[in-house]
Amino acid sequence: MGLLTFFLVSLLASFSSAEISAKVGVNYGQLGNNLPTPSKSIELIKTLKAKRVKIYDANPKILKALKGTDLQVSIMVPNELINSISKNQTLADQWVHTNVAPFYPDTKIRYLLVGNEILSQPDKSVWFNLVPAMRRIRYAIKCHKLHKVKVGTPLAMDVLESSYPPSNGTFRSDVSVSVMKPMLWFLNRTKSFFFLDVYTYFPWSSDPVNIKLDYALLRAKNVTVTDPVSGLTYTNLLDQMLDAVVFAMKRLGYPDIRLFIAETGWPNGGDIDQIGANIFNAATYNRNVVKKLMAKPAIGTPARPCVVLPAFLFALYNENKKPGPGTERHFGLLHPNGSNVYKIDLSGKAPESEFKPLPKPTNNEPYKGKVWCVVTKHANKTALAGALSYACGQGNFTCDPIQPGGKCYKPKSLVWHASFAFSSYWAQFKKLGGTCYFNGLAVPTAKDPSKYQLPTRALTLPPYLNLAANYLLTMVMGLASSLVLDFEEGRCGRELRLGNGYSYRRQLGMRVVSLFVKTSTTGDEEGEGSFVPPIGSGWLPKAH
Repeated sequence: MGLLTFFLVSLLASFSSAEISAKVGVNYGQLGNNLPTPSKSIELIKTLKAKRVKIYDANPKILKALKGTDLQVSIMVPNELINSISKNQTLADQWVHTNVAPFYPDTKIRYLLVGNEILSQPDKSVWFNLVPAMRRIRYAIKCHKLHKVKVGTPLAMDVLESSYPPSNGTFRSDVSVSVMKPMLWFLNRTKSFFFLDVYTYFPWSSDPVNIKLDYALLRAKNVTVTDPVSGLTYTNLLDQMLDAVVFAMKRLGYPDIRLFIAETGWPNGGDIDQIGANIFNAATYNRNVVKKLMAKPAIGTPARPCVVLPAFLFALYNENKKPGPGTERHFGLLHPNGSNVYKIDLSGKAPESEFKPLPKPTNNEPYKGKVWCVVTKHANKTALAGALSYACGQGNFTCDPIQPGGKCYKPKSLVWHASFAFSSYWAQFKKLGGTCYFNGLAVPTAKDPSKYQLPTRALTLPPYLNLAANYLLTMVMGLASSLVLDFEEGRCGRELRLGNGYSYRRQLGMRVVSLFVKTSTTGDEEGEGSFVPPIGSGWLPKAH
């Protein structure tokens, strides 16, 4: 009898260990208009030696491409369906029947996540429908006999009200009792995971003076933090953040629910004023995370030593349609063309000597220059008008200077007005989370927008017009007009500059005249007072 009991316990332990084995996966986002096909993407995921893949929907093309592979798969119920599913079991059954059952078990769907970072959303009504929706999805999974699928939901670190020191980890008071306690009961009852999106980049970038970069990159040698209450010592910021959640769960009576890192990563690029977003830091962080998570025996965290931490790195690609600051579009391990942003082996087996030297970082210190927010090239005029209206509707006196009669109303140009509005909006709301993006219509720049210039244009004139042309150009271009805008200070104006705005050279008996014109760099519109060449005149771009 004792031998049988030992055998059953050992068997159970092996099953449990297999279920949470140390495998690092990747988040496969699709917010790009230039990404490879699903089948090509799955092949690329294999080259990274990932063992898991997480998608943010239940895309049937991706699930078909995953058929027959050894990749464990996580899929997601969209945020917008949660309210409906929470009240309707039939809808939950239909969703599972359509999006999960047809692909299981040939596609190894192992995790079904209900929504994404729901408790970070401003719509509070969906907060309280999250756990009921999870219950209904779980019931549908059982009815379809999909026994290997765990149900959960990924939450961001802002679910915590307090995270320092880790032993003081506490869930937010607005969700602790009403949402988190029933959620933890559900996860514990179903033996599922607490899925957590955890990024050391964000706390470090918001306080790079007090948080050491090496501590955030998991490469600190002489930096430690000791929790004064628990006495635990931390050598990196990731462990510190994870344990804050562990203590928060313990505070509500659930000390043993397993953690699953649903997202973690570091941006390989970003806007000019976004500190530390570079390839060196991204590669360093992600390689160190893989090394930590794939170590044998498992390292765990100070509060949970020797415990396996399954994880998905964020993200597979740099996705050019993600909203928000530039870092949001630069978390990828791969470029959209499939090439590596930097080399990485998610199995953790490749020695560092196999990796090429990384480019030295140039933005690990706070940016001290000025930054403007201007309209991107080739911006859609209809969308731009809507974005201009939105920006002008925010804040105090955001667009007063560009209203009719205002000191910056002229030139009467959509591009000029939108650039002024975007910069004014960003100056007011940047510290509150406002971004210079406007659905891809705006971009930050360190170039002073008061110095706009078109490329030189060349005009070929027949010889008999040379004299008239010389006279005309001398009169017109003796005074080269340019626009001067200072968005940051809210000033605008026009200045006239004397200068030789043309030059001559002979070419096969024809006179070629180069004309310098100052105007908007977007090339979309000519500012008032700028030289507009006549239709059919043959003006062509010419480099300075």
